[in-house]
Amino acid sequence: MTEPIPAPGTCPFCTIATAHPPHPTPSTPSPNPFSPTLTVPSTYLLLSTPLVMAFLDIMPIARGHVLVATRAHRMKLSDVSVEESKALGVWVPVVCRAVMRALGMGVGEGGDWNVVQNNGAKAAQVVPHVHFHIIPRPGDVPEIKNRSWTVFGKGQREELDEDDAVMLAAKMREELVEEVRRVKEREGVDLEWERARMEKL
Repeated sequence: MTEPIPAPGTCPFCTIATAHPPHPTPSTPSPNPFSPTLTVPSTYLLLSTPLVMAFLDIMPIARGHVLVATRAHRMKLSDVSVEESKALGVWVPVVCRAVMRALGMGVGEGGDWNVVQNNGAKAAQVVPHVHFHIIPRPGDVPEIKNRSWTVFGKGQREELDEDDAVMLAAKMREELVEEVRRVKEREGVDLEWERARMEKL
């Protein structure tokens, strides 16, 4: 964690972190803390905790491509604190399940996705701020012929459709609320309590 904090406005993920402070639940009522217009370009936020954020990628490889990032500026995974690592470890699988359910792809046999995390420019990290890509892989993706040479996350990138993004982010937040409820019911883990605990650190 020796990385310097970037100058204001230079890290897009730090801009998102500043514009979208932590919120108690993914469905916080008005005034809308999830408004995409709080940043330029727009941010379609799914989750905002004291340590972790999740939002739609503005240049998705596939529909529903989501990024889960640290709130604090950390350039590489080796810069992430133990508490941030715990939070990422909790939220990445929870967000995966919410994303796949929101897309109607499921999380069992019917749904496939990549989770990708790059460290440094030579490893294809475009934004030098720790983030994980959750990339849904629908059934209409062409068959990969030479799997040994396939790079995770590789694919054609297109600009995010903003009309679709509004609807998709809302659906993903709904599924995230449900997934938090399922985790509490199934595992006895209260993610809302955990988030409150992290705010006190």
